[in-house]
Amino acid sequence: MSSTDDVKDVDAAIVDGKAPPSRSRPLDRDRIVATAIDHIDDNGLAGLTMRRLGSMLGVEAMALYRYVAGKEELLDAVVEQLVATMQVDDEVPDRPVDGWTDFLMRLAHGVRRVALRHPKAFPLVASRPPEAPWLRPPLRSLDWVEKFLSALTDEGFTDEAAVASYRAFSSFLLGHLLLEVSTHGADVGPLDVLADDTDEPDSLAAYPTVRRLRSGLSEDHAAVEFEEALEELLDRLALLRSEQAPS
Repeated sequence: MSSTDDVKDVDAAIVDGKAPPSRSRPLDRDRIVATAIDHIDDNGLAGLTMRRLGSMLGVEAMALYRYVAGKEELLDAVVEQLVATMQVDDEVPDRPVDGWTDFLMRLAHGVRRVALRHPKAFPLVASRPPEAPWLRPPLRSLDWVEKFLSALTDEGFTDEAAVASYRAFSSFLLGHLLLEVSTHGADVGPLDVLADDTDEPDSLAAYPTVRRLRSGLSEDHAAVEFEEALEELLDRLALLRSEQAPS
């Protein structure tokens, strides 16, 4: 990866009679967004600037503005790309094939895989404004919400039960996955976890029970906890479906 000192001077290249660096591999919006995601994956969001992104692509920042209007639009495009990756996940169907429970299980694990592949970028899914104010992250695209709601109503959920399920499902995913990515170095604000070296024995002297159970608290059971919580949620949704079904 290029440093900020390696920014290519397109104007100087042209004055010297050289082809601008971007001529060898033309820019496009997809390439810019993919490079931004790579940068966030490696360095976090804080260091991402249009100038640094241009450096990584071998162009000056001004060349990027033909494809994205600025950093805010770039971040929105990053979120769109992250959500869209589930479209090419073979394990995430567009509609129920083996019932609604299987559909939601696969969908939940698809979202989790996005979070685990891009833990430092995933908080953007929660923080960027959605397409409509009533959409909820992480299932925040109209396309996925349409699939979710139509899948449940086709499987016998009333409209009210489908909407309630969408709210419960999205709340479960967001809460669990933000906590999980925070353990992978993601900046999630007040959810940030303390580094291990801050919990030295002396700092826990006043908390004997915490000190005694510290090793257990440090164990990583994220996958099991996700699965168990998801199963409990699906049981609740099944009850909601039966309670609101026409008599």
